[in-house]
Amino acid sequence: MDKRNILDCDLESLIEVVCSYGEKKFRAGQIFGWLAKGTESFDKMGNVPKALREKLEENWYIGLPEVVVAQKSAEDGTQKVLFQFRDGARVESVFMKYHYGNSICISSQVGCRMGCAFCASTKKGLDRSLTGGEMLAQVLAMEKFTGEKIGHVVVMGIGEPFDNYENLSAFIRLINNPKGFGLGMRNITVSTCGLVPYITRFGKDFSQVNLAVSLHAPNGEIRQRTMPVARRYGYEELMDACRRYTEDTGRRITFEYAMIRGVNDSMENGLELAGHLEGWLTHVNLIPLNPVEGTGMNASYRDSILRFKEILEKKGITVTIRRTLGSDIDGACGQLRLR
Repeated sequence: MDKRNILDCDLESLIEVVCSYGEKKFRAGQIFGWLAKGTESFDKMGNVPKALREKLEENWYIGLPEVVVAQKSAEDGTQKVLFQFRDGARVESVFMKYHYGNSICISSQVGCRMGCAFCASTKKGLDRSLTGGEMLAQVLAMEKFTGEKIGHVVVMGIGEPFDNYENLSAFIRLINNPKGFGLGMRNITVSTCGLVPYITRFGKDFSQVNLAVSLHAPNGEIRQRTMPVARRYGYEELMDACRRYTEDTGRRITFEYAMIRGVNDSMENGLELAGHLEGWLTHVNLIPLNPVEGTGMNASYRDSILRFKEILEKKGITVTIRRTLGSDIDGACGQLRLR
């Protein structure tokens, strides 16, 4: 029988496991706590009886990935790590330092099938989705690698999280469990390119988790040119779903908007976007496009970005210009899996 990854087990599943081995339920809590600390071996679970540790070793493995390559930005200290899982699947995660604490950008899939024109992660398609335990494992492995505590998680790395919704849900519940890692829901952000049916579902399932939508266009025509998902879910359909999300949850939604020179950054584009968002409970994150070889797309000029920001702000829309972290190591937005 093949061994299974014990990091995929929630506390209730672990209780069933230990009881099936003739042990008391409280042993599951002990094991769950050890796993949340990034423990690499059952032998290191000191307060777990040896017989139970041997049974776990026989049937399970702890699926922490190994570090294949690590890079550190000379500009801002951002660290990008290429992780490899037991089956050889590789993903990248990025560790970032902010004034409010340490954050990690994790991947949800090995590759991506969304096909966004400006993104490196989708160039080779989708290999497979990650399990909830494998998403958690990136956080645990990064803490071990950096020696620093992580207090914020963004699911914005390789993959489309809503294309892997069940495993994403499992991950959120795993990392939030107070008897495990104990990360607060409001310290988690999930980004989607706009899989409309899941926006409503996510609002019901995880109303306290932050939602970011990769919009990148002021209208459907531009969005279809750059994001194939827009051919499945129209612009108005997406905006209606996002508006309902804010109304149903009372939570602000963030729109990610990559500033692409000559594509979506004109004054007319800014006015059009403002027309859609005026009066919303929303926030726009303007992202200077990070270079991805072969796309033929370039970042907007700084003056264009500032002018775009001013147009939105005059309509009462909250706007920030994202600070680009890790671009010198291909660790910035849209660059993961570039090399």
